[in-house]
Amino acid sequence: MNHDDAAHLFATLGHPDRLAVFRLLMRMAPNGARPTGIAQALGMKQNTLSHHLADLTAAGLTLVHRKGRSLIYSVDLTRTEALIAYTALDVGRARPDLLRPLVQPPKGSVMRDTDFDVLFICTGNSARSIFAEALLRDLGRGKFQAYSGGTRPGSALNPFALEVLKRNGHDVSTLRAKHMSEFQAPGMSVMDFVFTVCDQAAAEECPPWPGQPITGHWGLPDPAKAEGTDAEKALIYAQTYAALRRRIAAFVDLPFESLSRLALQSRVDALAAETQAVEAN
Repeated sequence: MNHDDAAHLFATLGHPDRLAVFRLLMRMAPNGARPTGIAQALGMKQNTLSHHLADLTAAGLTLVHRKGRSLIYSVDLTRTEALIAYTALDVGRARPDLLRPLVQPPKGSVMRDTDFDVLFICTGNSARSIFAEALLRDLGRGKFQAYSGGTRPGSALNPFALEVLKRNGHDVSTLRAKHMSEFQAPGMSVMDFVFTVCDQAAAEECPPWPGQPITGHWGLPDPAKAEGTDAEKALIYAQTYAALRRRIAAFVDLPFESLSRLALQSRVDALAAETQAVEAN
C-alpha cells in the first residue's frame, strides 16, 4: 500500500462515527450486517449511516452485496490487512517492541490439542449461548472447557431452552445466567476461543480479551422473539439448538493440532459461512 492510499484510508476512518461503523463490522467479520441493524446498534440515524457506509465502501474498506431485498455490508479483510501491514511495517518500521503483541500470542503459534477454553456470548445468556455451552461440553470429547455469558444477562434461563436441553439428554443442573465480565476477572481462565452467537452481543463494546483468543461470530435469530402457541415457540427453540449443534459438531472436528492460529481463524470463519449456507437452504 502506498502513502497516498494509506492517507486516504486513515482520513476515512478519522471520523468517529465512520470508525464506529467499521469497528462494529470488524466484530462481525467475515460476515456482514444490514444497515438497519448497524443503525440500531450504534444509535445512528439511517440517512447519516448511509453516508458513512458510502464513504467506507468508496474507500474500499467495506464491501456490499444484496441478499434478498437487503443490502449486507462487510469489511474488506484484504484491504484492511494491507492497511494494518502498512501501519506496522512502514510507519512502525517493524520495530519488535511494537510488533510483539501481534507476533507473539501467549499460547503459541500452533494450537494445542487438548483442553481449549471456549466462551459463547449472547445478550441475555438464557438460550443461545446456554445451548452452545451445553453442546460443546457434551460433544467436545474432553478437549474443551465450555463457558457462556451475556452482555445483559437475565436472572433465569429460558424454560423453553431448558426443556430442549433436557429432551436432548444434557445435564442442566450447573447451567446459570451470568455476565461475560465474570470471565474477564483476574485469575479466570484465558480463553482460546470467544464466539458471539447473536448480532446484538457482537455489536456491544467489549475490551480486548486477554490472550488474543480466536474469535468468531455465529449470529442466530433470538428464539425469545418467536410468536405463536407454546408448541410453535418450542419448535423455534429446537431449530436454534439444531443450528448450534451443527456448528459445534463441525468445530470439534477441526484438526486443531495441525493448524496455526491464522489457519484456525480462517477455518472458524469458513465454518460459520458454510453452516449458514446450509441453514438458508
